[in-house]
Amino acid sequence: MRVLIQLRPSPDLVAAVADPGQTATTADVADGLPGVELDSAFVPVAVPRPVPLAGGDPLSLNQPLDFSLAAEDASVLVRGTISDDELATRVTMLPTIRPDVVGVFADPVIESSLTCGGDPPVGDWHDVERLINAAGLAAEGLDGSGVALAVLDTGINAAHVARHLGRGVTLDAERSWNPAGVTGRPGEFEVDHGTMCAFDTLIGAPQASLIDIPVLLSARPGGSALDGLLSDAVAAFAHLRTVLDAQPADSRSLVISNSWGSFSPAWDFPVGHPGNYSDNAAHPFNLIVASLDRAGADVLFAAGNCGRDCKDGRCAYPDRPIVGANSHPRALSIGGVDVGGERVGYSSQGPGRLTARKPDICAYTHFSGSKAFGDTEPDSGTSAACPVAAGLVAAIRTRWPSSRLSPAQLRALLRRTAEDRSEVGFDYDYGYGIVDTAGIIAALQRRAKSVA
Repeated sequence: MRVLIQLRPSPDLVAAVADPGQTATTADVADGLPGVELDSAFVPVAVPRPVPLAGGDPLSLNQPLDFSLAAEDASVLVRGTISDDELATRVTMLPTIRPDVVGVFADPVIESSLTCGGDPPVGDWHDVERLINAAGLAAEGLDGSGVALAVLDTGINAAHVARHLGRGVTLDAERSWNPAGVTGRPGEFEVDHGTMCAFDTLIGAPQASLIDIPVLLSARPGGSALDGLLSDAVAAFAHLRTVLDAQPADSRSLVISNSWGSFSPAWDFPVGHPGNYSDNAAHPFNLIVASLDRAGADVLFAAGNCGRDCKDGRCAYPDRPIVGANSHPRALSIGGVDVGGERVGYSSQGPGRLTARKPDICAYTHFSGSKAFGDTEPDSGTSAACPVAAGLVAAIRTRWPSSRLSPAQLRALLRRTAEDRSEVGFDYDYGYGIVDTAGIIAALQRRAKSVA
């Protein structure tokens, strides 16, 4: 089984891992772990320590938390493989043999959220542009200018996006990032799922600066062209933390769109095991997501395509399929509706595993748009709904950086203004409802007057 191993080496080594200007290798921090085949190509990642208020639970995400990357607080993650026959023994023995081992965690396969498909598109991207009121956003100066928008997927083909949008695309090659073993230049990957996601973000935020992070192009043995390992996302989020920290505090904005998730418990430790990912707020990736939120990033995840009416064939969780970071309390979980406002049959329903009230909101999907998969195939799945919502968030951030409107405040605003689709308020089909740009703009105008 592939695993992430969390260690607490000497403060000097922790400092070297946490400093983007230095290079520390797996051999530097974890050489000689018995029974573990370490992946030397994986660059160790620093994990910040959650710091709750006095008396708080350091492993609960449902409370105010700070995060410390100080050398005396942070820990370090490396990646490796443990034989399935020895897994239980090694996980128990490692912390006793090596006191610097803090824990052993699942490194599950992550895959893009495609659709079970078959149905033709419902409307096109111009309908989505109208429904999210892109013209109204632009009139308010909310077009994504100067906002960093990271697309974690299979890579972006910027020329294809520009051609089908009919306008230029801003790609931030300097801040883009490839996982170990993935070759290719930012913005020049094959047209695929990531290109669709990039196109869909720019419907609402045409001037945003795209950061290309192809986490789903894993070079691991046996991997397909549309999956990766959670450890690649861990490393990507660590890179994005350096991107965020380099921004001026008063204009900080970073939107992270994730149209992928874990589909099967077979790649995870069982629920209740300390190394589990799906239900475990203490998994290092879930802590890193929380730390990015605290630092000022907006993190969005697709709710997934395991809805009861038309679930993806890979869905192997018997219930509650919104798992791990896709159900994170500090992230927006996005369900899917068509341009008529009806939930698409494959959009996953809650309750979520880390947080019951998931999905948070719904955005539009199953429309003709990027033509990444041919002229007749829609941009579909919650894979399309998530970047549509991410584009809306990026548009808001044009004039409302995290210093003016924190990620938590923005999540609350999106939930509060959403168009409710039920008689009971929140429900597990639509969350709080469908994104409502007119309501968002009105709320922002009121907020601007109240703080003037």
